[in-house]
Amino acid sequence: MIVGIDFDNTLVCYDRLIHCVALERGLIPAGLDASKASIRDYLRKQGREDDWTELQGYIYGDRIKEAPPFPGALDFFCKCKEINVKTYIISHKTKFPYKGRQYDLHSAAFSWLKSAGFLERDLTGLDEKDVFFELTLEDKLYRIKSAGCDVFIDDLVEFLSHPHFPKGTRRVLFDPYDKSPECGMDRFLRWDQAAPLLGL
Repeated sequence: MIVGIDFDNTLVCYDRLIHCVALERGLIPAGLDASKASIRDYLRKQGREDDWTELQGYIYGDRIKEAPPFPGALDFFCKCKEINVKTYIISHKTKFPYKGRQYDLHSAAFSWLKSAGFLERDLTGLDEKDVFFELTLEDKLYRIKSAGCDVFIDDLVEFLSHPHFPKGTRRVLFDPYDKSPECGMDRFLRWDQAAPLLGL
């Protein structure tokens, strides 16, 4: 079996960090829910899409090192390595932010993966050649197919439902906030549920 896994908001949990930085910048009221979706929706309703876009670039670039992995994500890769299940990380990620300071987002993401232990090959089976940050959504879809992924795990229903999603790949939703119970595809809420769901 070959398993592909998304990066942002699937392995990396940004919620507390985004909330902290949004408060630092005075972008949101203190009582707003700390989830990324709540902050995004609040700023969009305020007509501050540019602030949201710039905030994401800053978080994904300069501050990513402060974001933790979702609990159990690293253990999943270690489990796959133990039973000889090949894994890839495949993400749609631009090289630089759309707005604001031009951080190298790919370099920042690789640094995060190293510091979080995901690229310790003896433990996880992963090194840099198993990680793909694709510049377009279409390239991400193609990479999933060309890598031969039997399964792909992502946090976005809309991506897994894309009309060009590879037909031979099982779609699995990571749904940590239980927002899509009727998505019509396999899903899990916590990373410790992933291996049993996949029969590993």
